[in-house]
Amino acid sequence: MVPFRKMHGLGNDFVVVDARPAPLPLNPARIAWLADRRFGIGCDQFITLETPQAGADVFMRIHNPDGSEAGACGNATRCIASLVMEETGRDRVVVRTISGDLPSERLADGTVRVDMGVPRLGWQEVPLAEALDTTELPLGAGPFSTPAACSMGNPHATFFVDDLDTAPWQQFGRELEHHPLFPQRANIGFAQILAPDHIRLAVWERGAGPTLACGSGACATLVNAHRRGLSGRRARIDLPGGTLQMEWRLDGHVLMAGPVATAFTGELDPEAGPE
Repeated sequence: MVPFRKMHGLGNDFVVVDARPAPLPLNPARIAWLADRRFGIGCDQFITLETPQAGADVFMRIHNPDGSEAGACGNATRCIASLVMEETGRDRVVVRTISGDLPSERLADGTVRVDMGVPRLGWQEVPLAEALDTTELPLGAGPFSTPAACSMGNPHATFFVDDLDTAPWQQFGRELEHHPLFPQRANIGFAQILAPDHIRLAVWERGAGPTLACGSGACATLVNAHRRGLSGRRARIDLPGGTLQMEWRLDGHVLMAGPVATAFTGELDPEAGPE
């Protein structure tokens, strides 16, 4: 049996296992089984901690609940950074992912702030299936149209809506995630601009569906809103699970700050479930 920790950032929840002592016999089918909320533990992402090469404090491997691997997850990064800070006794650590290094720090109010890096704005970087201006894509479904797109280590498209309460975003999320324009699928955000420094956001997450919060989605939303002239470079972003404080610095880096929590701990059998 292997210890695990169930953590969340604003309700965006994760099963975290530590593979630093020894590799674990996990595969996409087993991860999907463990991530299932009826037959397994249940989570939005399954996180494995691995030993990094020099320059980082931990390597974080992220899997979606369908077993596919993800490149970035802002809420998970805050959770893992918090764990490593507890281990090391330091207030600054570096979390490495397949998409790059994410410097993280604990703030005076106890929240964790992550430097999510520089957004990738070119059509090949998102990526898209064809050369298009990522500020305004010729894409739509139902009442939604012309999103902006960028990559925060994973692909995002942001639709801007007048009223999030009446927008049928869950009805069209899956269709948009799998649109042929996104060869690697995409996280789909639906944002309502309340003020230049205040945004409401709901996200249909790639491989997971609707989630209470999406940290990389909040990053993409601020970037895309500012590119469209709808917001400043700093904003409070309210998600169904709570609030993130966001800043797109002049040097191009996106900073995200918010809380983390541990829900419970337990043990799992990494060999259980399908082969």
